[in-house]
Amino acid sequence: MSRRRSVRPAAPLLAAVLAAAAACGSGAADDEGEGEAASSAADVAAPATPGTAAELASLVVPEVPSGLARVPDADVDPPAGQKSIDDVAGYADDPAYERQVLEDFGYLHGWERFWGTPGGRATTVFVDQFADASGAAAYAEDLAGDGAVYYAGALEHDPAELPDGCRLLTVLRPDPATRVPGPAAFAWCAHGVFSVAVSAVTEPAGGSLEEATEEVAAVVAEQLDRLPA
Repeated sequence: MSRRRSVRPAAPLLAAVLAAAAACGSGAADDEGEGEAASSAADVAAPATPGTAAELASLVVPEVPSGLARVPDADVDPPAGQKSIDDVAGYADDPAYERQVLEDFGYLHGWERFWGTPGGRATTVFVDQFADASGAAAYAEDLAGDGAVYYAGALEHDPAELPDGCRLLTVLRPDPATRVPGPAAFAWCAHGVFSVAVSAVTEPAGGSLEEATEEVAAVVAEQLDRLPA
């Protein structure tokens, strides 16, 4: 039986983000109890390796270069923010099998954050922590492979736009079935015991693949820089 996991439901989550953004406009988002104070504290003295999801949250990028408004964690379905192994396993069609796969990878915890605006633009960041670097690398590789199949896009290993060890998926004309409205870019990177996934979707009218790729590349660079080596 293959160890490859099901792709994360990024498209349904993006759709939920866009709906939430349309409902709440450009209002500021909160951190569901974690607060930006934690992020500020992390800038001064980040732990060598986070011991909890809350500590991991303080290392996730607080904003994105495009200036999109944060979507409150509670406005995403399922909610963004802190993720346990059961939360992530629950994304799959077979949660019990998925949980076993995640246990094999050494999954510990994760954090998800979303930005979006009415009209179709959205950026997402997923940071997951594992017991060791091999588990993080295997997880990122599986997600990239599944993403390439799901979105039917061009997957590049070690693209020039991203640091070594990353994979970039670009989709110029998304299949409507994926619920991605416009040109989009997705990146998956392993960084020590962390797996980082970033996506950017532009507007269906007027958006460009270059714009999406630039957003992803900038967010990936900042996110990797914020994590312990």
